[in-house]
Amino acid sequence: MYPDYNNPQTPPPYYGGAGVARQTNAVMKRVYVRMFIGLLVSAFCALGVASSPAMLNIIFGNQIVFWGLIIAMFAMAILIPARMMKMASGTVLALFLVYSALMGTFLSCIFLVYKMNAIVATFFITAGTFGAMSVYGYFTKSDLTKMGSFLMMALFGLIIAMVVNIFLKSGTMDYVISIIGVLIFTGLTAWDTQQVKQLAAANLEPSLADKLATMGAMNLYLDFINLFLFILRIFGGNRD
Repeated sequence: MYPDYNNPQTPPPYYGGAGVARQTNAVMKRVYVRMFIGLLVSAFCALGVASSPAMLNIIFGNQIVFWGLIIAMFAMAILIPARMMKMASGTVLALFLVYSALMGTFLSCIFLVYKMNAIVATFFITAGTFGAMSVYGYFTKSDLTKMGSFLMMALFGLIIAMVVNIFLKSGTMDYVISIIGVLIFTGLTAWDTQQVKQLAAANLEPSLADKLATMGAMNLYLDFINLFLFILRIFGGNRD
């Protein structure tokens, strides 16, 4: 569930001093606002479902609905960036919000596993970590391209390890996976921020810049969600 907003059709950078800075800031503002809206949509959906025993039973008590939800999220994470260039900017934004709602519905299960104070504490830890790394990615003069490539390869390895551990059911391995997951998504937050900033500085037409803002928001949204979940697995404990 990790989309790629990079596209070979992106025009080359246009260097125009203050004009580029204004354009970059405008796009980045939309990125963070849309990411925040996506998180709010997910939070309200998660709380709404978690507070309804009937909804919980429909989603998690029915295998067809449960797996349909997961498949829908994977499909949207792949199709939205793949079809972005052929869709209107409003459609891209609407699909991102639908995706956020589906993610929130899926994440409602954490309220059944973890105590509310642990979830709230983890959220603030995640917000602080995410904010610090996003600021670093925005202002650093270092090229994070190599780091990003390494982290993406590490992410694939992490996914394989998680699948293997489904069968091994090793608590130690689960703890190690969670630590590695935190490190990977901490780094990806900085990398994705730099990538979005660099693309935002390009001389883009308004509709393309708006799509970029939505896809940048989606990438950073996923960084935040994954970082939150891995930190929660480490420090959250459970209701027992």
